[in-house]
Amino acid sequence: MGALFGLTVSTGYIILSCLIAWWARKLADKVWPKSTIAKCLFLEGIATWELCSTCFELIIVADNYGVLTYGLYLFLLTIWWSQVWGDSSACPYTHIEEIVEGGQGPAVVVAKILAELAGGALTFRYAQYLWSLEVTINHRGRAYEACTADLQVPALIGAVIEGLATCLCRIVSRAISEVGVPYGYVADSFFGTAMVLAAFNYSGGYFNPALATGLKLGCAGHTTTQFGLVYWVGPIVGAVASVFLYRGPFVQGLVKKMSRKQD
Repeated sequence: MGALFGLTVSTGYIILSCLIAWWARKLADKVWPKSTIAKCLFLEGIATWELCSTCFELIIVADNYGVLTYGLYLFLLTIWWSQVWGDSSACPYTHIEEIVEGGQGPAVVVAKILAELAGGALTFRYAQYLWSLEVTINHRGRAYEACTADLQVPALIGAVIEGLATCLCRIVSRAISEVGVPYGYVADSFFGTAMVLAAFNYSGGYFNPALATGLKLGCAGHTTTQFGLVYWVGPIVGAVASVFLYRGPFVQGLVKKMSRKQD
């Protein structure tokens, strides 16, 4: 019963975070009825806050109920985010991709990334407060303990893992979107979650600089330089590479085959 109660509380915390973000988006719609840069930045910050706050609690889930339970929760959350975030991504490299593709100016991209980092920075005290309540034994002592890095391999290998997985996720996501796979958001979420689980015991499987910064910047186990290499340089290089690889003949050939099957 104790284990079930602990999981129920963690589930409640995750739902609470999602509801707070949902209410914040509704507020944004009232404050900014039309799309503006201010609204866009606010929504990016809220999406990143939601991402980081729920993933803080997923740390508790993974530590106490195993990586498969963690994966199930992440899969369901990814589906939820795909339905409610709209144009927000909560991920810096998606905006850098827009520069590469010529769809966005550097100033706007920098503003979006800063908004995401601000949203992520606001989550720690929120998660710390929830954990300090120590409603369950799973949260006992977690609010003020020193955080440790998830990186279990040399930094260069970690960067390759984060970069390669990011590249694959971005290519698959684009392909699913272009082909128009039925319930593509479910397939996209499944693939992304599978990649996270594959990298979980090596680099942590973050594939998102803002998420990694919100959860692990300054933790013991890696230097700031190593952190930047693994969780910023790796994913950004992987994302940019995915733009060019997706345009290449090999990937385009696969996409055309998938499109014919859909027809």
